[in-house]
Amino acid sequence: MSDIDNKFAGNTGSDLITITRRPDIVFIEGQGSWLLDEMGKRYLDLVQGWAVNSLGHSPALLAQALTEQAGRLVNPSPGFYNRPMLDLARRLAELSCFDRVFLASSGAEANEGAVKLARRWGRRERGGAHEIISFEQGFHGRTLAMMSASGKPGWDRLYAPMPKGFAKARLNDITSVERAITPDSVAVMIEFVQGEAGVNLADTGFVRELRALCTERRLLLIADEVQTGVGRCGHAFAYELHGVEPDLMTLAKGIGGGVPLSALLCKERFNCFEPGDQGGTFCGNPLMAAAGLAVVNEVCRPGFLAEVRRRGEQLSRGLAEIAQEHGLPGERGAGLLRALALPVDRAEAVVEAARALTPVGLLLNAPRPHLLRFMPALNISEEEVDTGLALLRQALREAL
Repeated sequence: MSDIDNKFAGNTGSDLITITRRPDIVFIEGQGSWLLDEMGKRYLDLVQGWAVNSLGHSPALLAQALTEQAGRLVNPSPGFYNRPMLDLARRLAELSCFDRVFLASSGAEANEGAVKLARRWGRRERGGAHEIISFEQGFHGRTLAMMSASGKPGWDRLYAPMPKGFAKARLNDITSVERAITPDSVAVMIEFVQGEAGVNLADTGFVRELRALCTERRLLLIADEVQTGVGRCGHAFAYELHGVEPDLMTLAKGIGGGVPLSALLCKERFNCFEPGDQGGTFCGNPLMAAAGLAVVNEVCRPGFLAEVRRRGEQLSRGLAEIAQEHGLPGERGAGLLRALALPVDRAEAVVEAARALTPVGLLLNAPRPHLLRFMPALNISEEEVDTGLALLRQALREAL
């Protein structure tokens, strides 16, 4: 065996910069709701890349769109139009209450774009107002600015000094939003479901009060729908659950069905970037746009979304039954973004027990020490939901 062969034999990540604790598993194949590792073990995946794989692993629809576009045009540069870019922008505008679209590659990039656009508007229309009000426990991405915008405990110290200009309010507390407003405030950025915080839902009454307050005080309402958008909550976008219209919206994760794609959307009157203000090497490239168009067209069909709502109700009922059986605090969520609360800080132990189940493992996520999060493929079958619930019962018995 050569030196190179020796180096890579049994490689478990020693050449990677450490960013997270990964289990000693190497996945080699995925189809739909299932993953296969190098040892031949199958796993039912209820994480799906953190709500990324809208149509599950390796859907034929996505593979076809990528293959056809790759053979035609990959990236002519963002300085030119391309047909998939135009078609995806038009489709997103048709599906939503927005008029303009900027395509990017990640949720953090889209959210940074939203902050830039809000500040550009604040300079033009509000005498230089620039401060963004966001929420405690919120999550908007991992760039320095989006870490400042997030309300995740400890992030204000991790890479200090941090960018300024992000005040914090409390979700479902309109008084805290009012207190955070200053003459420098230009926008409020909200997740209608705080996924990373443990699937905390905004109340419809609060969202409507927030919309009215933003209108009254001339603040932009920015909806961060990176995790909730494109069908995850049973509707094309989560703002539809509350009967309001944001001024700006960001999308990522599910819009690409597994490939890096994001979007910033705005209403026409907030379309105030000047040429050169915003951009990016891969923004609007036809390869990712073609993939996104295929995914969005499939997910946002009325029949598809109705099925997402049915599977969400099935998962919710099953988790509620498990909570009752095991004496757990309960479950919550919207559509196929759900959480199960535990009475003790043992969520990571449940995740490990589920993964270790044989002959079939189960992949779960623990966003908080006492919470499990479920983000299955939007086209998960009724039988697969039942299988997942049965495997979860086994894991809970072993871990709790």
